[in-house]
Amino acid sequence: MEWTREQRYLPYEKWSALTLLKLQSQAAKSKYQLHYHIHPTSGLLNDPNGFSYYNGQWHVFYQSYPFGAVHGLKSWVHLVSDDLVTWTNLGQAVLPDTKLDSHGAYSGSARQIGDKLFLMYTGNVRDQNWVRTSYQIGAWMDEAGKVTKLDKPLIEAPDHVTEHFRDPQILMHNGKYYAILGAQDKKNQAGKISIWRTDKIDGQWEDLGYVDLPDMGYMIECPNLVFVDDKPVFIFCPQGLDKRITAYDDVYPNMYWIGESFDFDSGHFVTKQKAPINLDYGFDVYATQAFNAPDGNAYAISWVGLPDSSYPTDDEGWANCLSQVKKLSIKKGKLVQKPVAAMKSLRRYPESLDGDLEFDEGGQYELKLAIKKDQEGTLTLAADKNFEQGLKLSFSTGSHASLTLDRGNVGADVNVDYGTTRSLALPKNRELKLRIFVDHSLIEVFVDGGQEVLTGRFFAPAGNTYAKMSTGIDYKGSLWQLKDM
Repeated sequence: MEWTREQRYLPYEKWSALTLLKLQSQAAKSKYQLHYHIHPTSGLLNDPNGFSYYNGQWHVFYQSYPFGAVHGLKSWVHLVSDDLVTWTNLGQAVLPDTKLDSHGAYSGSARQIGDKLFLMYTGNVRDQNWVRTSYQIGAWMDEAGKVTKLDKPLIEAPDHVTEHFRDPQILMHNGKYYAILGAQDKKNQAGKISIWRTDKIDGQWEDLGYVDLPDMGYMIECPNLVFVDDKPVFIFCPQGLDKRITAYDDVYPNMYWIGESFDFDSGHFVTKQKAPINLDYGFDVYATQAFNAPDGNAYAISWVGLPDSSYPTDDEGWANCLSQVKKLSIKKGKLVQKPVAAMKSLRRYPESLDGDLEFDEGGQYELKLAIKKDQEGTLTLAADKNFEQGLKLSFSTGSHASLTLDRGNVGADVNVDYGTTRSLALPKNRELKLRIFVDHSLIEVFVDGGQEVLTGRFFAPAGNTYAKMSTGIDYKGSLWQLKDM
């Protein structure tokens, strides 16, 4: 189906309930559907938004276009959880229904203030000539989930930025509220992180300029600031970043920058890091949203999908998912991402593994491996019975240690213009520890306790759920089937 602009921006009430039900049924029956990750009930799932803790529960929203696997008139869908693993979908919470978000409720954040959750997000507005204006909008959500929007924008784009000005994150420091936003500077068309301040969340906001990071491409999307082990960490998505600064393979990367200190009012960021580092070395992570919970811990959740990209489920009327939630820490100057403890609650039917490894767990499992040093081999997952097709994870734990994820021969092609393999170097002559999660069309590989992560979608034919490792590998392992969330 060729989507016209008019179709993409048709008001929600113009769509029939039958159309939506058909799309929901088609998505639910898909052989690629996920079972313990957040996924769309229909249509497009886009950036995670409003990741927060409020009223005794964890909250996350995702940007949604429910009528097809395309970017159209966006709303927010709301989910809650008691453990960061099992999420309940409460349906649409923020609709594009005012003059300030008439062409889409775009990305933003949330923070508990008093007895309510305050949402701050970008309202997308287009005029008759399709010229965009971005407004930063505020809204209050009460304990019943009712959202009441403010009737005036909190922030309008200043003269020194282009129309690309979006994705606010609310922060609090020394009794004042701050917001950071992704921006494109008008003078040099460079990507920046813009800082704003106010004494009152729904009051007058002051422009404090930019964070003093180097220019990184032509736009920065989805900037987040979190404090991890008392260090400020910026997580962001630079578009058009020169690969000589940091190498990456995806159309746009998701990166982080660890600092020693950050001055909220001047934007001065002190860091020992010479360049941004890839947050994920897989295929599909973007628009990660992170926040500091009331206990001080930092958690992150990512969009598993990429801008300007397509996926095989597009033909089924749905696309993309969110990663599992990861707890953040810092080790030897690197950001460590680990599954939250409650992921273990999904485990069932444990098996201890040794000897030649081969199994079929139906496409929904967790696999832990400790592979001894000085070995080379391949772990093939999502394979047919003859292992002629499959998702390959090749490893070397010797003097040229590396790990490579290859989805080039697993099934349907995915964004092959950006390559079918992703690799990372490993410490040489050391044991390799892997914690691998598979959820039908998603793999998440945590390397050496989360020091590196590789995330990717794959689309194997139905029934290709077999796994096998090269013979003669010295390892220890554990395997669990995982329940639906």
